[in-house]
Amino acid sequence: MNSYRQILYHIVFCTYNRQNRLPEAHHDALYRYIWGVIKKRNSFLYRINGTNNHLQILSDLHPTVCLSDYIKEIKTASNQWIKETGNFPNFKSWAEGY
Repeated sequence: MNSYRQILYHIVFCTYNRQNRLPEAHHDALYRYIWGVIKKRNSFLYRINGTNNHLQILSDLHPTVCLSDYIKEIKTASNQWIKETGNFPNFKSWAEGY
């Protein structure tokens, strides 16, 4: 018997102290990177957007994916990518939580 499930998560997380550290000129590259992280977890990205101090993600998780692990992976991987690219020189880190 086949089963169907769909739970959409609206995930929001901010830069440290909500400081404006994400210049819009590089948002598209950041979104593409995060999309890749999401695809690796067999999950689906419906929308991603943000401002200079936060990101919003609308996503469906694969049934085997734990939400807290999923968000931790997105934040950890994107934090490392942001620092490696040098496109966000004033970025310190993401704020705790989501």
